[in-house]
Amino acid sequence: MAHRPRLSAASRPATFSVDACDEAGQVIATPIAGEHPLTVYVDKREVLTIMTLGAAPEALVIGFLRNQRLVDSIDDILTVQVDWDVNAAAVTTRSGLAKLEERTAKRTATTGCGQGTVFGDLMEDIGSIRLPKEARLSEATLFALLDRVRVHESIYKQAGAVHGCALAKGSEILVFVEDVGRHNAVDAIAGWMWLEGVTGEDKIFYTTGRLTSEMVIKAAQMGIPFLVSRSGLTKMGHDIANQVGITMIGRAVNRRYLLFTGTERFVRP
Repeated sequence: MAHRPRLSAASRPATFSVDACDEAGQVIATPIAGEHPLTVYVDKREVLTIMTLGAAPEALVIGFLRNQRLVDSIDDILTVQVDWDVNAAAVTTRSGLAKLEERTAKRTATTGCGQGTVFGDLMEDIGSIRLPKEARLSEATLFALLDRVRVHESIYKQAGAVHGCALAKGSEILVFVEDVGRHNAVDAIAGWMWLEGVTGEDKIFYTTGRLTSEMVIKAAQMGIPFLVSRSGLTKMGHDIANQVGITMIGRAVNRRYLLFTGTERFVRP
């Protein structure tokens, strides 16, 4: 049996109700998105504090460690215990993180909502990533996926103020995560993939957020050849997508889209 860390189950409510006055002066109970600080400790050493919706905190922490290249395998993680009384996530590893201070000394504030943080060189090891050239995505599958995504955006429909990310195989959504920042949502999916033993070579990653360099690098690290967004992209995101060979589609809403990179994998009627 594959190794699975011992995890808490400490999800927080996705929305909270507050009173607001509308344009007519009427008081209306209104759902708003949750937002909570979560300080991550690895082997009792503080790494950083993440602002999160708190819907899947254990997967978020695991995905963060994965995408920041602070751990090499799910086998390196023994436990992830989240305690909202103290807003902390305690991670225990098998043999510690090598050169933790050195690897976390360089911090880059990203364009992620809520201001994400990445450690080290964003482009480190990017040249070694190989995505499957034989993978294909048809226009019909893309349209079917966009239809299904709309059903899953439950928190956004209630409260706004969140981004959603989905991992799909064809038009089937395997997991959908919403959080206050798109970088949190992608990390939570990366953590889920490790926990469930899911690989990325035949998957599609969908996000409601813009396609920045951080999003492209994380998708590439997860081995996913298709990256789809209902939003736009940045020049650095476009440059890196070309470099690693990701098929990147932006402005994808209803039956409209823009295919930016990796055109050889996309199949039109």
